[in-house]
Amino acid sequence: MPTVGVKRDLLFQALGRTYTDAEFDELCFEFGLELDEITSEKEIISREQGDSKASGASDIILYKIDVPANRYDLLCLEGLVRGLQVFKNNHKSKICTAAVRPHAVAAVLRNITFTQERYDSFIELQEKLHQNICRKRTIVAIGTHDLDTISGPFTYTAKPPGDISFKPLNQTKEYTATELMSLYKTDSHLRHYLHIIEDKPVYPIIYDSNGIVLSMPPIINGNHSKITLNTKNVFIECTATDLTKAKIVLDMMVTMFSEYCAEPFTVEKAEVVYPDGKTCIYPELAYRKEKLSGEFINRKVGINESTEKIAQLLTRMCLRSQATGVGDEIEVEIPPTRSDVIHACDIMEDAAIAYGFNNIPRTTPRTYTIANQLPLNKLTELLRQDLAAAGFTEALNFALCSQEDIADKLGKKISETRAAHISNPKTAEFQVARTTLLPGLLKTIAANRKMPLPLKLFEISDVVLKDETKDVGARNSRRFCAVYYNKNPGFEVIHGLLDRTMQLLKVKPAHGDGYHIQAVDDSTFFPGRCAEIFVHGNSVGRLGVLHPDVINRFELTMPCSALEMDIEPFL
Repeated sequence: MPTVGVKRDLLFQALGRTYTDAEFDELCFEFGLELDEITSEKEIISREQGDSKASGASDIILYKIDVPANRYDLLCLEGLVRGLQVFKNNHKSKICTAAVRPHAVAAVLRNITFTQERYDSFIELQEKLHQNICRKRTIVAIGTHDLDTISGPFTYTAKPPGDISFKPLNQTKEYTATELMSLYKTDSHLRHYLHIIEDKPVYPIIYDSNGIVLSMPPIINGNHSKITLNTKNVFIECTATDLTKAKIVLDMMVTMFSEYCAEPFTVEKAEVVYPDGKTCIYPELAYRKEKLSGEFINRKVGINESTEKIAQLLTRMCLRSQATGVGDEIEVEIPPTRSDVIHACDIMEDAAIAYGFNNIPRTTPRTYTIANQLPLNKLTELLRQDLAAAGFTEALNFALCSQEDIADKLGKKISETRAAHISNPKTAEFQVARTTLLPGLLKTIAANRKMPLPLKLFEISDVVLKDETKDVGARNSRRFCAVYYNKNPGFEVIHGLLDRTMQLLKVKPAHGDGYHIQAVDDSTFFPGRCAEIFVHGNSVGRLGVLHPDVINRFELTMPCSALEMDIEPFL
């Protein structure tokens, strides 16, 4: 879920009243949102970078609010305030009026007035939309420009990167598109978008009638048309691979900020002329009407309300509704801000939110079922209790790790591990899904070396292995791993734990029908000190004394024995 950060005092000022934290938390819950955190810029910096970096930061209270991913109209202060005011019956939903209403990729906001807070919200909404519906600019890219610094008509075309030259946003000199790609490879923000057009023979570019570059979507705008607090007329353009998404994004931008125009809630149209001569007018700002029965909503939500009452509930959710008088039929008008409403079930959900989930009568389900614990989880819980009773402490580690952890540090090649790789890892610590539990336990020991010896740890959790027979190409496997770290290897301790585990699983020590161990070579373990575990003739794991090189790679200084086995065959 996207998280929107708003200044508390600014929010209350826009809402027209002050709430206590508990009251606002309750209001959010009623509206289907969640007040995730109450913090400040100073507290955030102090927590992430230390107290020294936080000196001089603002103490203004911030509300961090979790918003449903499909509610694009709540991604900024303006939309949040409008939605809450309508919900509390303090604000009548207004219609954005444009000269013409068909579909679009461009629009103009005339005579707009920016304050620092409005400007910040304007920029933040673009970023939230880029990360959400725009899918990190791969589907839609938004460009906003100071219309008074450029002149139409505007041309959207494509050119080889070497033929494109302009001064990008916040730069002091001109660059070719090829040079920009090299420049932004080290930019923490823009480097994530380069791959969208980097390998294309031509790059998209937008010029004004004088040849001035407005933007090179989806990478960067030109510095010439940069928006400032003094900007009065804003030209908004959206370039996209999906026209429907582009129209939604444009509608969202103009409906949220047209309230700051000299004539509130008005938008100036833009005409788009295609190469084949076809013309379209944007923004579309399309309203549509849906009809559904009051009985449908009552049955699905589990309430018994009149048609008129249900229409009132839906109106509180920015869905202007009225009873048609034909039976229990309700006509619902869906505004351009509510692109999340696709089906009658979406309307029913809003009726439930407005009614209040806590107000819905509790009933016994008509279908009677008895829940039961998954056999694998039941076995896992039983083993955990007895392994702890055997003197071992349970650890719980991350399911993601680095390639080095499961390969180089264990003396193996990454190609041999059958690991599922993360396509765009944020850090080197989370590159792959773990294929073994051993590295996590060794890192836990390394972080607790000052604790008194011996250290005896275990973990029962899932690893992820590539499996072409599965529809997703990988599968989970429940593993049990234990390590013993002391001044001597303690192989007998790990061997004893194996025997105890088999005793708990009611598997006798015997070839064929029971379990036995057999010497094997493994680069992770010391030569001659490793054995493979067989149960009913099938290999289920290995145990042994770790190789000194493996111990050193995990920054440990004492000998260590380890056991790892698959527990799924014992179900």
